[in-house]
Amino acid sequence: QVQLVESGGGLVQAGGSLRLSCAASGRTFGTYGWFRQAPGKEREFVAAIRWSDGITDYADSVKGRFTISRDNAKNTVYLQMNSLKPEDTAVYYCAASRYGNVWYRADQYDYWGQGTQVTVSS
Repeated sequence: QVQLVESGGGLVQAGGSLRLSCAASGRTFGTYGWFRQAPGKEREFVAAIRWSDGITDYADSVKGRFTISRDNAKNTVYLQMNSLKPEDTAVYYCAASRYGNVWYRADQYDYWGQGTQVTVSS
């Protein structure tokens, strides 16, 4: 059974840091992504990493502040979030695609985690 289990969300002050984890089980995937959804807004792309070679890409709003990485041995993907801003507040979702391209749309991913809340206070 395929599962993506996220952890690491929480409450942090502006300027602080959090690291999200996404542990995958059941199979390996070609690409992992992080998305987020704030209240009243659509789910938006945050970052993605291609498993085979580690190629990454980011939304402009998080470039230079967030880093996506992977641990092959643990089949886990991380999102290190630094210099957090109140506008980063959202539920963050891990997603996985069977195919190894850097996908930017939510409908290009096949599996999703349950989401983890990130709240940044000002």
